[in-house]
Order: sequence, then structure tokens, then C-alpha cells
Amino acid sequence: MSVPFQPIPQGDYVPARRHGALIFTSGMTPRRDGVLLHHGPVRSDTPADAYGDAVRLACGNALAAARGMLAPGESLAAILSLTVYVAAEPGFAAHSRIADLASAHLRAELGEAGIGCRAAVGVASLPGNAPVEIQLVAAV
Repeated sequence: MSVPFQPIPQGDYVPARRHGALIFTSGMTPRRDGVLLHHGPVRSDTPADAYGDAVRLACGNALAAARGMLAPGESLAAILSLTVYVAAEPGFAAHSRIADLASAHLRAELGEAGIGCRAAVGVASLPGNAPVEIQLVAAV
């Protein structure tokens, strides 16, 4: 599988690391070519679907990082774990609805293999004032 791009690290880390048949990604924000395209925080008065583009971009970056660890002829067998960090303003309570957007993107990309264990975590802020950050653990 040809990977069109790899996310550009914003610090001293790698986008993904492979150990045997497992791939761990770094947390990915909604960046393209290193530029943050969506900014936080996630607001309680805004429908969760309004953050779909940000979530899909961050999730796509995590998938690209994971796919960049594949050898020719390999593919991702399953997403084992998905962590969705949500930079939410006080009072926001729909973290799981934001995480559902990431799950839907993974299901669209990988079918049922895209759905694994998941955590949706609310945080005060994320790097660069990103609204979301996505981290994956995948099996080859």
C-alpha cells in the first residue's frame, strides 16, 4: 500500500513505532503539512458533528502514520485501541460523540477491523490549541 504522506512531528518524537506485529502511533492533531487547520476548544454549544473535519483529519494522520510502518504487502489487520483527547471547554459532556466521529472514520477505512477498544478523554488544552488529538494501537 502506498502511503501518500507521513505526518510531520511537531517535536522530538516519531509519528509511529512498530514492535513485532503491533504499531503504536503518536498523538495526531488535525494538521496538514505540519499546519494546524482546526483550533479548539470544543464548545458545548456546538454540535459534535461540527468537529467532524478536525476529527477525520487527525484520525487520517494517525492511520497514515500507522500505515507508514507497514512492509510491502502488509496491511492493518485491526485497530486494537483508539484514544481520543478532546480539548473541551468547561461544561462539555459529549466526549463520546466526538470519539464516535473517529470510530466512524476508522470503520469507513477498515470495516469492522477499524473498531477496537476506545477511550474518550477530556483535557484542558492540546498542543497548538488543537481541538482533538488521536492516538492508535494497531495490529498488522
